[in-house]
Amino acid sequence: MAPPRFRILRGIAFLHRIWYYRSMTLWFATGNTHKQAELAAILSGHHIKIPAQGGLVDFSPPETGNAFLDNALIKAQALYQAVKAPVIADDSGLCVDALEGRPGIYSSRYGAKPGEPLSSSARNALILQELGDRPQRSARFVCAMVLLLSPDRFFAVQETLEGEILREEQGSRGFGYDPIFYIPGLGCTLAGLTPEEKNRISHRGKAGRRMAALLSSGEV
Repeated sequence: MAPPRFRILRGIAFLHRIWYYRSMTLWFATGNTHKQAELAAILSGHHIKIPAQGGLVDFSPPETGNAFLDNALIKAQALYQAVKAPVIADDSGLCVDALEGRPGIYSSRYGAKPGEPLSSSARNALILQELGDRPQRSARFVCAMVLLLSPDRFFAVQETLEGEILREEQGSRGFGYDPIFYIPGLGCTLAGLTPEEKNRISHRGKAGRRMAALLSSGEV
């Protein structure tokens, strides 16, 4: 057994880790202020900053991965190289079963041509057009989230939200594919929920809460 003095020092170090990770600045690898607001609400004890707040207005690393987790790690590593501080990154998207998982990792740029991105409404219209009258409407949102603490140390989690694709947009809240993503158990789309309600059930909310629990545990 270690001498009392060393046990005390270890205890102080442990408490310091808990305090540090319960209140820290986390750089979030996104340019999407909607995502920033969602994550800030979930990690309410921490200060969430995005690249533009650090002068990185053109932060947009190439998402060359073949899976959500690959791209989340690519973004986290790119931002860490710039800020040299703890980073959170996520890659998320909509996977529609009848479309063989599309738009998937291409959700944010689905249907776009070089230099001609589609608006959210145009992407929604494209999904509805491709689905047509197919009876199979099952789909899910996927979120892979990475917490990168140093170049060689990270934690990752992936969560989902199951639902169905409607035949037209419904609801005025949210963003992206929210107006066409219907949750049978709630009887509305994601765009029909308040931000607080959405965070309680969403793929990003689930992943963010797992990260919050990790940060508050003092074990990172």
